[in-house]
Order: sequence, then structure tokens, then C-alpha cells
Amino acid sequence: MAATGDAPRAHPVNFGLYLPQLRMSFARIEETVLTAESLGFHSVWFMDHLVAPADPELEVLEGWTVAAALSRRTSRIRIGHLTLCDAFRHPSVLAKMAATLDVISGGRLELGLGWGSVEQELRAFGLDPLPARGRAERLVETLEILERMFSGEHFSFRGRHFRLDDAIGRPTPVQDRVPIHVGGTGRRLTLPIASRYADWWNCPSYGVDRLDELLPLVAGTRVSVQHPVGLASGRAQRETVIEETERRFGAWGGLVMGTPREVAAQLAEEAQRGVELFICQFSDFATPRTLRLFAREVMPAVRSAVGR
Repeated sequence: MAATGDAPRAHPVNFGLYLPQLRMSFARIEETVLTAESLGFHSVWFMDHLVAPADPELEVLEGWTVAAALSRRTSRIRIGHLTLCDAFRHPSVLAKMAATLDVISGGRLELGLGWGSVEQELRAFGLDPLPARGRAERLVETLEILERMFSGEHFSFRGRHFRLDDAIGRPTPVQDRVPIHVGGTGRRLTLPIASRYADWWNCPSYGVDRLDELLPLVAGTRVSVQHPVGLASGRAQRETVIEETERRFGAWGGLVMGTPREVAAQLAEEAQRGVELFICQFSDFATPRTLRLFAREVMPAVRSAVGR
């Protein structure tokens, strides 16, 4: 953050699309991602759940499989998850999957990781729901093992949760460093992990109102923010879009709603405080019309404001 009295420094601002893989077919997901790529979106992000948290009756495509398939359908857009549940995969398996996807995609993986906060989901599928501190400690060991696996060198590891003997990870990722994203707002467990191990701290929508007080806790780590976005094409549609967005996402916090000018102004204010990546979930499930409107009128306005 800039010192008191200094003008904020300009920095690149990018935009990602959060596209949880439910309520739509794979063909619709593919079409949406290809549209986002053609419009200049930086990245697309999927969820990592075995069931939909709000409705277990819904069909949910597995997140890593979707990402792998789309890595071959696309050529530029970066691909990640917010966030992968650490408890679902042994770190050595995760490292092999991550390196493979990075190779397949030509170096476009963004690796979002979390320690898994939906205890009921873990219990339902027979996964050990350790206490929160135990799950956070396990994530730290995962991050340390990933770094060693990505080096391509032989190593052994002795931790509380994992033991590896003369392990090796090959192939190594295409990227010199796969960007690590850690999301959440917990001061006691999550933010210390993000500050020490992550390239990016992702602030979920429910933490946006505390952004200024949380930023100093992850100083030196790049910042992304998630937002549910209700984008109206003009004043005539504004109230309808706001009502729809509040109905779908009102409990989440961090809603950004209104005309393109209003949405751009809200995002620009956060960008001027240091946010470099906005990961948007659109209230209309990211129709091509909305994505085009956002890319044409919101993206350049936010970048221009930060540049000034």
C-alpha cells in the first residue's frame, strides 16, 4: 500500500470469470469460456465440491476434469479453481495433476487451494473432517510438498499428516512457478498461510467490506477479489437486475450492481486500493450479451481509472 500522502501507484488490472459447474451442461460451460476468452478475460474459475453446497440434489460436474477438458478447448485464458479442497486429494497426487494440467494447457494453470470448510460434505463422503486447525496444518504440508514435487528433484518429507520417501515429481510444470491462490478471511489460520505461501490472496465476497483492515495482514501478496455482479445494460433494466442479483446472492455480501458506469466505478475504487484481479460471477449466469457488455464498457473504464 502507498504511504500516507502518496498517490496510489498504477498496476495492471485483470478480470476473471467464476463459473461454478452446475445448472448448465458442459456444452454451455464450454461456450461461455470460449466467449470469455475471445473477449479478453484473464481467467476462468471453477468450484471444487462433490455436491452443490446449497442444493445437494443438483448435478455437479467434477472441477478438475472440467478444467482439463477446457484446457484443450482454449488457447489463452488461464484456468483455475476457487478453491480446491485440500482434503480431496493427497498432495503428491495433486502435484501430479497440477503439473500435468500445466503441461497440457501450455502453462495456464492457476492453483487455488483451501483447507476445506464444509465439514458436512467431508463427513458425507467419508473424508476425515479434522478440526479447523488440523485441516489448516495439513494444507501447509500440502503446499510444502507441492513446491518439492514441482522442482523435479528427489526429496523426502516428514510431517504430521504426510510422509514421503525419495519422491519425485516429473514432468515439472511449464511455468517457472505455478501461481498459488489462497482464499478466505480468517485471521488466525487462513491469512497467515496466504501471507507465507501464496502468490495471491483471494478475498471472498463476504470479506470485501473488511478489505482495508485485511490487506495489511497479507502485505506483499497480490490481491484478487470475488464479486457477484449484476450488470444492467441501461437505466431501464437497472432495478430488475438489482432485484435479481439480491435475490440470488444477497447473503453473500460484496454485491456489485448497476449500469456499466456504476459497476466500473465500484471496481475502480477497489483497484485503486491495490486489487489486481476481479473474479466475477454474473447474476444471469454469464450470458454472451452480458460478457460482451462487461468487456466493452466495464473493463476499459476500470483500467483507465487506475491508470489515471
